[in-house]
Amino acid sequence: MVTASRLPFGETLRDRLGPPAHPSALESSPRSRVWRIELSGRPAVLKQLVAGPGADERYEREVAALRIAGRATHAPVAPALLGTDPAERVLVMEHLDGRRPPADWIVGHAAALARLHSTARPGDAGTLPRWQGPTGADVTSFLTLAESLGTVASSGVRDELHALVERLGRAEGTALLHGDPCPGNDLLTPDGVRFVDFEQASLGSGLIELAYLRIGFPTCWCVTRAPAPLLERAEAAYRTAWRAETGTTLPEAGLADACAGWLIRGDALVQRAHRGATDHLARLPREDWTWGTATARQRLAHRLGVVATTTSDDGRLPHLRTLAADLRRAVLDRWPALRPVPTRRP
Repeated sequence: MVTASRLPFGETLRDRLGPPAHPSALESSPRSRVWRIELSGRPAVLKQLVAGPGADERYEREVAALRIAGRATHAPVAPALLGTDPAERVLVMEHLDGRRPPADWIVGHAAALARLHSTARPGDAGTLPRWQGPTGADVTSFLTLAESLGTVASSGVRDELHALVERLGRAEGTALLHGDPCPGNDLLTPDGVRFVDFEQASLGSGLIELAYLRIGFPTCWCVTRAPAPLLERAEAAYRTAWRAETGTTLPEAGLADACAGWLIRGDALVQRAHRGATDHLARLPREDWTWGTATARQRLAHRLGVVATTTSDDGRLPHLRTLAADLRRAVLDRWPALRPVPTRRP
C-alpha cells in the first residue's frame, strides 16, 4: 500500500496544492503510474510517467495538450490540469467519474472530439509536433501484401499511394489531435464526454481523427464498427460541432485520404509498444494475432471494406478503390472464418 509520504508529490506541488491524502493506485499502462488522491478533501489524479525511452517527450506532449484543451469554452473536453512537476514527470489533474456510455455513444464522442480539435490555434505551432503520416515504406509493404495474397495491383496504384503519402504529409490544419482517441480514453461525465491520456498528442488536420469513426479506431485495442445510420449521425455531429466552435466548414475532401492512410500503416495493427521496428503487414499472410477486440486480419478486412467504399467519394484514389475491394475478397476467400469487427464497444 502506497502512503501519501511515498508519492512523487514534491514540495513545489505541496506549496501550490497542499498535501495529498488517501492515495490509491489506479489501473494504467506500463508507461505510467497513476493514483487517485485527495487534495483538501476533493479527489484528484496523480500521474507519473515512468522513466524510459521517449518518456520526457510523452510528458511534454501531455502537459501541452492539456493546457491547450483547457481553453474549451462551451464545455470541458479534458480534465483540468492542476499542477505539474517536470523534474519528476508528474501531472496532477482533476478526477473524473465516468458513466456507462449509451448505445449511440459514438455521436457524443464525435462532437466532443471536434470541440477538442478546435481548441488549438495557429499560434500553437511548435508546442506540439506535427502529426506524422504513412511513408513510402508503408506503400511498399502494402503493395507487397497485395501481391503475396494473389491480388494484382493496376499500374496506377503505386503512383496514387505515393501521391497520398505526399498529400497527408502536407495536410493543412492546426487541430489538437489526441493521438489515441479511443473508447476508454473518453469518459462520459455529467459535463459531457472528456478525453484523457494525451501522451501521443500532436497538431494537424482534424480529418485524421474523424476518420477513426469509419476506419474502426486504428490505434486502439477496442475496434468498433458503427452501423451506417449511426456513423452518419456521428460524422454530422462532428461537423456541426466544428462549425459551431470555429465558424468554418470542414472540407469534404480529405476523409478518404485519411482512411486510406490508416489502411496502409502496418503499425496500426499492433499496440504502441510494438510499433516502429517490424513490417507487420508482411506478417499477415503467415500469421494472425489478437489485439483487444479483434485480430489483425479482422482489422485489415474491415479497413479494406471502408476504403473500397469511402474512396468512391474521392476521385483521387480510383485505382486504390478497386485494389481494396479485390484484396478484401482475397482476404475473405483465404480466411473464410473471419468475422466482422464488433459493433459494440466493450
